[in-house]
Amino acid sequence: MKIAALRVVLGDQLSRGIASLEGLNPETDIVMLAEVMGECTYVPHHRQKIILVLSAMRHFAHALQARGVRVRYIKLDDPANSGTIPGEVARAVDALSPARVIATAPGEYRVRRAMEDWADEIREDHRFLATTGEFAAWAAGKTQLRMEFFYREMRRKYRILLHGDQPVGGKWNFDSENRKRPPVDIKPPKPLRFPPDAITDEVIALVRATFPDHYGDIEAFGFPVTAQQASAAAADFFAHRLGQFGEWQDAMLPDQPFMFHSLLSAALNLGLLAPLDLCQAAEVAYHEGVAPLNAVEGFIRQILGWREYIRGIYWLHMPEYAARNSLNAHRKIPEFYWTGQTDMACMKDAIGQTMRYAYAHHIQRLMITGNFALLAGLDPAQIDEWYLAVYADAYEWVEMPNTRGMALHADGGIVGSKPYAASGAYINRMSHYCTNCHYDVSEATTPRACPFNALYWDFIARHAERFAQNPRMAMPARSWAKMPAEKQLALQGRAATLLRRLEKGEKI
Repeated sequence: MKIAALRVVLGDQLSRGIASLEGLNPETDIVMLAEVMGECTYVPHHRQKIILVLSAMRHFAHALQARGVRVRYIKLDDPANSGTIPGEVARAVDALSPARVIATAPGEYRVRRAMEDWADEIREDHRFLATTGEFAAWAAGKTQLRMEFFYREMRRKYRILLHGDQPVGGKWNFDSENRKRPPVDIKPPKPLRFPPDAITDEVIALVRATFPDHYGDIEAFGFPVTAQQASAAAADFFAHRLGQFGEWQDAMLPDQPFMFHSLLSAALNLGLLAPLDLCQAAEVAYHEGVAPLNAVEGFIRQILGWREYIRGIYWLHMPEYAARNSLNAHRKIPEFYWTGQTDMACMKDAIGQTMRYAYAHHIQRLMITGNFALLAGLDPAQIDEWYLAVYADAYEWVEMPNTRGMALHADGGIVGSKPYAASGAYINRMSHYCTNCHYDVSEATTPRACPFNALYWDFIARHAERFAQNPRMAMPARSWAKMPAEKQLALQGRAATLLRRLEKGEKI
């Protein structure tokens, strides 16, 4: 029988309603999914991320087949596997001679460029709540693209948390209520985790054998790998953690890697969950009294606001965005980002849990590992690679603007109007890391002083002229200028010592 369409589904497009499957005819069409080495190795992905994607792909293929859909599935260890998506499409076209190849627009620029050579039809990815065209139209003519104003437009478009045209509670944003330091004895409920089934066990064995030197542990794997499991994880979050997510969402505690966070981003970015469904479920939780408004609004803002905004920024500015380095940062990433071997308690904990779970929450990413990279002047390209490699939810469209834009300010202020630079005082305020740290957060220039303190002021000094023109950074720039010369020299001396040790590969 003549094949009417080869419908290609990528590994992060595992949604039953994905655009490439619309209009599928089980009698004349074939769906193709391919596990390829190129996608597993373009950065040294955390082994749990590879397990997650491959297992979810296999489960998705089984679900399609159970519905009577013909599937061409290429496993990673297939001897004929070409190792790339274009190569596998070419093999399928040679074998099946389909009348056309249909695909859904990918999340990453590099994949889109390749797809234009092999797909006859590229369909819009309707899983996102703003198309790239809609975002570009919103951005047109604006000198500043502030997420807050985009978020309000999205709230209006989807009628989320509104009374008429006004926000529920009288405010659009309750972030000021979501910055509490956690009590030391707080005990967040454990999130729902999913023991590997036979399919996942097979993938785990494959990953152990194929990627022994890739980043991260395998033993703690527990991500949802099907839409049903992801829905159960979401229901668990709404029932047990959303209520306290708001006030503690920026808080950090040693040995509490998940706090009250949802852990849904990996499943969401794979396509196992739909963003609007999550926003509407959170809204229902508020109206039913399950969770307070500050928690619900904060959760919705992360998805309807920030996630959509970040994707819009990525597609608006690529490929030029990937080369931005506005602060001229070129220092090599220290080895401890990959090993966790450091005496800084906050960095050790954030990196250690990343190695164990392929996860850290947004404040650990922004204000611990990202903040250190910013202050130390680490190369944005290397930091991009690290974030893309180590987190299970990381894909370039979401990782790069968060890293290069939000954390490193390398985009010159497109994403954030100021660098999110902070000394140890912020970390001490929002966590209990400093209590048992090798370093003293109250010191700045002694050998046992918290490295964040001297590095913060050295960062301000290096960019003082630039920051003096930024209304949100002018105050620390003025504070630096007013410091006695001897204090400036002591801070810069301590920073220079730390940076030399980094460059030599010494432990700090």
